[in-house]
Amino acid sequence: MGERAFLLEVGALDDVLPLHAALAASRPEGVIDLVPAARTVLVRVDPRVLPAAAARAWALGAATETREATDAAAPPVELDIAYDGADLADTARLLGVDAHELARRHAEADWRVAFTGFAPGFGYLVSDGWTFDVPRLESPRTRVPAGSVGLAGAFSGAYPRDTPGGWRLIGTTTAPLFDPDAASPALLAPGARVRFRPVPAAVSGARPTSIESRSPVANGRPAQQVVTGERLQAGEAGAPVGERATGRSIRVAEPGLLTTVQDLGREGAGSVGVAVSGALDRGALRTANRLVGNPEGAAGLEITMGGLRAVATADLWLAVTGAWGTVRIDGREVDPYQAHAWPAGAELHLDWFAHGARGYIAVRGGLDARVVLGSRATDLLAGLGPAALRAGDLVPVRDDASAPIPVAPPGAWGAPHDDELELDLAPGPRADWFSPAALATLYDSVWTVSNHADRVGARLDGAELPRLRTGELASEGMVPGALQVPPSGRPTILLADGPVTGGYPVIAVVTDAGLDLVAQARPGTRIRFRHARPGG
Repeated sequence: MGERAFLLEVGALDDVLPLHAALAASRPEGVIDLVPAARTVLVRVDPRVLPAAAARAWALGAATETREATDAAAPPVELDIAYDGADLADTARLLGVDAHELARRHAEADWRVAFTGFAPGFGYLVSDGWTFDVPRLESPRTRVPAGSVGLAGAFSGAYPRDTPGGWRLIGTTTAPLFDPDAASPALLAPGARVRFRPVPAAVSGARPTSIESRSPVANGRPAQQVVTGERLQAGEAGAPVGERATGRSIRVAEPGLLTTVQDLGREGAGSVGVAVSGALDRGALRTANRLVGNPEGAAGLEITMGGLRAVATADLWLAVTGAWGTVRIDGREVDPYQAHAWPAGAELHLDWFAHGARGYIAVRGGLDARVVLGSRATDLLAGLGPAALRAGDLVPVRDDASAPIPVAPPGAWGAPHDDELELDLAPGPRADWFSPAALATLYDSVWTVSNHADRVGARLDGAELPRLRTGELASEGMVPGALQVPPSGRPTILLADGPVTGGYPVIAVVTDAGLDLVAQARPGTRIRFRHARPGG
């Protein structure tokens, strides 16, 4: 799965959790994440710490020492459930039983969490005592309410937050399924045993496990401590700031198309369904931070397509990088890729970008926002981190500068290339699902970024990539840069807010270095793919 991850595949779902447990028990430094899925475990590594070859050798060795994934003595998580789902009666008829019988069998089954994905804290539950295979809805709902309990295939699951979904809904629970501030954020973590307890509709809730009392250890390692900071409140001036905040802030006058707070993302939470997120053009954010003397990972603003206006409430320093457009401070045009004084009361204006898609603003000291799973980044798909900024929002400034402002820019700069890109591809784990003609088409064609491009992924327009295998792929771990190919045959490049697991085959993976280029691609940008050199 690219140069920074690989899949270990087993024969059946029952073999996944023992494999995951064995990997977690001997996890070396440099293994960032272990993500179980239906028949695979995704291993993500930092090649600067652990070379890919060494990681594969470790994983294959650990796989020979599989162990039980759950502690039989650990009490199950009990979820109160009201069997009042919109699809209960229809699903029962489809399965040849009545609604009461379907609810009884669901409640009597001993469930366990096979893996998580789709959304943070969404656990895929399986049971040896559950014999039904439930088809998904022909037309997925655009909104499934949080707490809905559903069925699909051999799985049951509960929705932690409002999301689209195609599962058949049989009940509701008010259990706290996901709390990013808890030591172990997901109530239904891989390997957990689960029982459903029928209750009247008005009192459905969680028993007896509270989210605060769960173990602080996840995936064999302690979860990172959460530091309380600013919760951005749209239009609420003077809200409390983080413990290291300075009282300085910037006030958003106009957010443009989309402006979010981003740092370098949150690693290591994929097993509970949390994506990496963070700046799409990591190089641009790192450069902006260096220009104002910040640590490279300090939080800044990511502005999509421009249009931002903001006012400093105190004297600040800033730098703008990434996409190319006119930058003005108090009406005076200034250059990007340089540090500039931003006086109190002065308005910063980033005009609509002429080249590239995403610009970055770093403010000396870094921006403050509540830390969620080790990061201040906004994840739009999962709803983690501060919301997308709106007019009136105050973004506090921290005092985390680590170096003086450099005398000269750190290197050459210029407008990002957004007319035609050449991207290196590493082989995908499911390239064998496609015909030789499809693989030739992938590299010989010119693809175009469609209008369906955001922080989750960029859909490409072009020729179809026909499959040799037409069946469904069991859900498996995904990474930013994966080229998923849906039944339409046209690939989508997954990006930082993309789902942690997916069910479309991955034909190839954009190399890590190419992801920053994709971040600056606009609708209409042409893309050519080429084979990545071995080892990079």
